[in-house]
Amino acid sequence: MSSVTTPVVELRDVHVVHRARGGGWFDRDRVHALTGADLTIAAGETVGVVGESGCGKSTMAKVLVGLQQPTSGEVRIDGHDVWTMTAAERRHHIGAGVGMVFQDPSTSLNRRMPVRQILRDPLDVHRRGSGAERDSRVRELMQLVGLPDSVADALPSQLSGGQRQRVAIARALALEPGLLIADEPTSALDVSVRAQILNLLLDLQERLGLAMVFVSHDIQTVRRVSDRIVTMYLGRLVEITPARSMPEGAQHPYTRALFSATPGLLAPIDPIPLVGPVPSATRPPSGCPFRTRCWKATEVCAETLPELTPGTANGHGPHAFRCHHPVPLGTSDAELVELARRETRTTTPLHVEEKP
Repeated sequence: MSSVTTPVVELRDVHVVHRARGGGWFDRDRVHALTGADLTIAAGETVGVVGESGCGKSTMAKVLVGLQQPTSGEVRIDGHDVWTMTAAERRHHIGAGVGMVFQDPSTSLNRRMPVRQILRDPLDVHRRGSGAERDSRVRELMQLVGLPDSVADALPSQLSGGQRQRVAIARALALEPGLLIADEPTSALDVSVRAQILNLLLDLQERLGLAMVFVSHDIQTVRRVSDRIVTMYLGRLVEITPARSMPEGAQHPYTRALFSATPGLLAPIDPIPLVGPVPSATRPPSGCPFRTRCWKATEVCAETLPELTPGTANGHGPHAFRCHHPVPLGTSDAELVELARRETRTTTPLHVEEKP
């Protein structure tokens, strides 16, 4: 791919701030759901997004698909800043260029529509082709995701969970988007069908040349399907790492802690201990947001936010992280667990100084 090719999507210093739930009209508390997000995704690339619940993964997915307007920053899809467009232009541009697969197909599909109409609906809204061409596209979409013709007139409630998610994937691909957002696409499914849906997404991504953002709390699954992995913590992108270099190519302590919490069965290890309170998104800590739980934190971590440090992860490609005290490249999980335990026992936790 040429280096001058326009990225499919770009986020430039994107912030999303909400009023705190339950606050009164004069309540000044705000939830910092996404802070200073910068990300570029190329055609055909799969970017995995990982982090704990509440870290901003789904917020970023909604920003990418146009469901969430940023408080500030730019969202560019195929080179166009979508929030400088009119509402009609934005619906057309994002609706045709970006597809989204939600977590639970039982709630994301219209329960009163048969499968045939669910798949035809985007074509009708965007007035794609004649009636006969739309019917033909519906049949093509069903074949693409492995659905038999017999389910065309079925309602979502008459389908299995795996079949419903196949319908959701087909609907997301109806307008031939260049970018597919998959937000926890297998977490609501039985274990027996998760692998089938993952394999389907990977096959479609390769066959159609899609860029894909795969959001999940399961870092091992993300590692398997992704080209790059974005680690998020408290609304910030704290590390972007080539998936092939994981885990020893990751240098942010939080990324390594996530990996240690889901080890392989053939080489089990104890997880890296994280001590201290989980910060509030309404009053994030000064400096590095992870410092209240990090075994490597020092006073400089409380004073300044780490700059984004570029590098290469064991020769596997571009790599960037925000950390004053990064994990040395090549440190094994077992070595890191022992180091974290030793430093946790001997280090006095820093005072938590929250931003006003």
